[in-house]
Amino acid sequence: MSVEVSITSLSLSLTHTHTICNTMLPRSRTLPPRINDGTIEERHDIRHYLQVESQPKGHSSETEAINPLANYSKCFDDDGRLKRTGTFWTATSHIITAVIGSGVLSLAWAIAQLGWVAGPAVMILFAFVILYTSNLLSQCYRSGDPVTGPRNYTYMDAVKANLGGGKVTVCGAIQYLNLFGTAIGYTIAASVSMIDGFRQDGGRRWLSAQKKLPATIAQGGVAIDGLERAIKRSNCFHKSGGKDPCHMSSNGYMIAFGITEILFSQIPDFDQVWWLSIVAAIMSFTYSSVGLALGIAKVAENGSIKGSMTGISIGTATKAGTVTSTQKIWRSMQALGAIAFAYSYSIILLEIQDTVKSPPAEYKTMKKATLLSISVTTAFYLLCGCMGYAAFGDNAPGNLLTGFGFYNPYWLLDVANIAIVVHLVGAYQFYCQPLFAFVEKWSAQKWPKSDFITAEYDIPIPFCGIYQINFFRLIWRTMFVVLTTIIALLMPFFNDVVGLLGAFGFWPLTVYFPIEMYISQKHIKRWSSRWIAFQILSMACLVISIAAAVGSVAGVVLDLKTYKPFKTSY
Repeated sequence: MSVEVSITSLSLSLTHTHTICNTMLPRSRTLPPRINDGTIEERHDIRHYLQVESQPKGHSSETEAINPLANYSKCFDDDGRLKRTGTFWTATSHIITAVIGSGVLSLAWAIAQLGWVAGPAVMILFAFVILYTSNLLSQCYRSGDPVTGPRNYTYMDAVKANLGGGKVTVCGAIQYLNLFGTAIGYTIAASVSMIDGFRQDGGRRWLSAQKKLPATIAQGGVAIDGLERAIKRSNCFHKSGGKDPCHMSSNGYMIAFGITEILFSQIPDFDQVWWLSIVAAIMSFTYSSVGLALGIAKVAENGSIKGSMTGISIGTATKAGTVTSTQKIWRSMQALGAIAFAYSYSIILLEIQDTVKSPPAEYKTMKKATLLSISVTTAFYLLCGCMGYAAFGDNAPGNLLTGFGFYNPYWLLDVANIAIVVHLVGAYQFYCQPLFAFVEKWSAQKWPKSDFITAEYDIPIPFCGIYQINFFRLIWRTMFVVLTTIIALLMPFFNDVVGLLGAFGFWPLTVYFPIEMYISQKHIKRWSSRWIAFQILSMACLVISIAAAVGSVAGVVLDLKTYKPFKTSY
């Protein structure tokens, strides 16, 4: 009788909760359910039920194994958190948004340094490495049983559950410093790259290469301020026929980017930016397709395929001077780093997986999403990179769009640049949401009784339901965006520092930790053939990461000779 009453009350409670879920915009899953117009009681009922009722044996379906309350709860998952709604397609769009940035336009330059043999081979090699390590990492989302085990909501949670100790601190420092640096890199990359503008056809000046920014290339490349500026300069050159240098300040566009990100940063959770991710993914294909189409047109115009088997030749004249044997080595290192980092998205893979609903088990969905995403990404990388190299040969620009001039056809380049702007707006949020969640979760655990930290207040939004505002989230996220914007304004050479951070982050976050966590979870014996293979893969990627870091240091040294701190001149 008591069990029947308990189930009846639970059913009534969940009915009321379902009504609330349908009338409210989803609240942040990083905050404890303290104050939310009565929702607290329902969530405690569910958690209590999960704690006191034993999970039935012999599940008739994977649904029952994953969620014993599947027939009762429409709002919450088996862990008591809001129902996850992500699918194979949303996960795929998230990954494509994270991986394909405007760095795809820089791969022609990377292939130009390596040549027709090594360039495509390195791309394919890294595609397989990222695909493999991503699948290893996705299996660490749940500890123990991959279907019913405890969830690891973030990368750090997975490291803590599988490795523990000081590795958690090291992982957290690298991951969140990387995310912070990425936010700055998105804002200032164009400002740095445009200082050494590309000149061709009687003085037409355009966006310069991201040659010295391997990590920033990988994670997005060109920021909104430079892109909007590029559009205006493109139109200016079109009107003047290339006679007017069309100098413009980028500060106003940096500030505009910051204001835009302040607004989008108020989206409470990672899983609620799915629509922004889809839009950003579409924009990625848009500007990539423009670059690809123009590359094909350029090859047709030339009537031949340019390039060589070994890449740029010693003695080739470039904007930076004649290529020496030493510079050939530096360029090759930077190219390896650029390609490696262009595929890297592991720092937010588990955050993506935490948005996926089940059944089927989350790792199964992520495995399929990763395969499709990496396949599509690699195809685009090869097409854009190879066609760009075929069109320009050793003189392939760091940004493929820069090689086609300003006003022929200038409107098509404007379309591509606008697409990059929209993509970067979404990508900024995509990389910052895990950092936002970490700080807010830590603060809620530190001060659980503070209304400023945990309380949410209802604000009706016409046609959308109720938005729940949290004052700590509002202030902290605003301050974060303001800080990244100020650093972008004051330190235009910071991109190479970001590149250095990215170089150090690639090996531990993309290769080392996923491999070590998988070894720990699957209890792979030390010195077994499989263990040795894992270590060889890890060490090879470490060498590449070190090489890219050395290239970034060289970039910092060169920039210090050119730039003055806290000043931007164009």
